[in-house]
Amino acid sequence: MRPYLILHLAVLIAGFTGILGKTITLNEGLLVWYRVLFASILLFFIVKVIFRKNRLHTREKFEIVKVGMLLTLHWVFFYASIKYSNVSIGVVCYCLCGFFTSLFRPLLEKTKFLLSELMLSILSVLGIGLIFHFDAAYRTGIVLGVISAALGALYTIFNVPVVKKYDNLTVNYYQMLGGTVGLGLLLPAYLHFFPVERLLPSLNDTFYLILLALFCTVGLYYALVEALKKISVFTVNLSFNLEPIYSILLAFLFFNESKEVNFAFYTGLAIIIISVVLQTLKSLNRNLHYAKNRQV
Repeated sequence: MRPYLILHLAVLIAGFTGILGKTITLNEGLLVWYRVLFASILLFFIVKVIFRKNRLHTREKFEIVKVGMLLTLHWVFFYASIKYSNVSIGVVCYCLCGFFTSLFRPLLEKTKFLLSELMLSILSVLGIGLIFHFDAAYRTGIVLGVISAALGALYTIFNVPVVKKYDNLTVNYYQMLGGTVGLGLLLPAYLHFFPVERLLPSLNDTFYLILLALFCTVGLYYALVEALKKISVFTVNLSFNLEPIYSILLAFLFFNESKEVNFAFYTGLAIIIISVVLQTLKSLNRNLHYAKNRQV
């Protein structure tokens, strides 16, 4: 049960990422760049100074960095969705990660589609639809959020073999470092099309960026990687369907977003919880069956 507790702690921490993203006044490109920059600095001291992890070959570093760029792009689209709409839309669209995982993984790994995963994904989508009634005024934010979910699913799929092969802190460090360099190279062109008044964060933004890097990046990633070692990628993505519940409630508290908590909200919440519980029980039964067969 410990990996599942770690997983849901990660989900709780993730609920604050949208809140901090809305609070920080920088645009999505600069916000993500400072996030990965601060995270890479923190991880440098952890990996290189404190633990002094062994160095990797250039080929191994590049393998990790490629996956990290998927994560960085996912974050850019996620925060763009929030900036162009609100926290609720961004986090609700992110729940489509489970749906995209059930579609992408069989195609990439050349395996059969699992009907149970597809059905549980559809159940989650139905719950999400009941929680939030999509508004045409937020169409841009919704499209950006869907792209973010697709990139998030791809990142999780490609990250599984990486975290099983290398130390998780080392993986996190090189992915953040790769995101800093990669997005940094793209920023001049990005800012040309999306100009801003200032490049440096304010004191308030710096404080929130440090929180974002320390707890919602380094801490969250470490917990997620630990969970992925024991739990399937689909279960992880599906469990993150609880993230919008936390984020929406926090958005009510901090931003007073005009989202009515009505019968549809509680019905959708119940459906999402049911889908997560069913998948968790399914995964637990599969692991127990596997353990029994090994004992025999």
